[in-house]
Amino acid sequence: MIWLKKDSIVLFPATEHAPFDLVSYDGDRFVRIQVKYRRAVNGSVQIPMRSWWADKNGSHGKQIDKSQIDVFCVYCPDTDKCYYFKPDNVNTCFSIRVAPSKNNQAKNVNFADDYTGAP
Repeated sequence: MIWLKKDSIVLFPATEHAPFDLVSYDGDRFVRIQVKYRRAVNGSVQIPMRSWWADKNGSHGKQIDKSQIDVFCVYCPDTDKCYYFKPDNVNTCFSIRVAPSKNNQAKNVNFADDYTGAP
């Protein structure tokens, strides 16, 4: 698993068209990071695996190429925390539960506390 070190150097791409937003370099390896800002809705944060942009022809979306991203970092203003996950096993959307569900479901739920460890 890829984890970031606290003393890493953070690099910013010189283009807005890169498949990642940041790169972390720890002296040995580079880690490509996609950063998202998502509000919690009904106790969960939804992260679609799509990239959106707008131009003179309207809004466009495409599936994220997960092979070009090592780690997702999602900031949720409702909890004032960042959540980290690897995109490898995510299909179309990743959901992180930030509040208990009304039916107390626990099986197959991605609890926020499991994704707060700063990589």
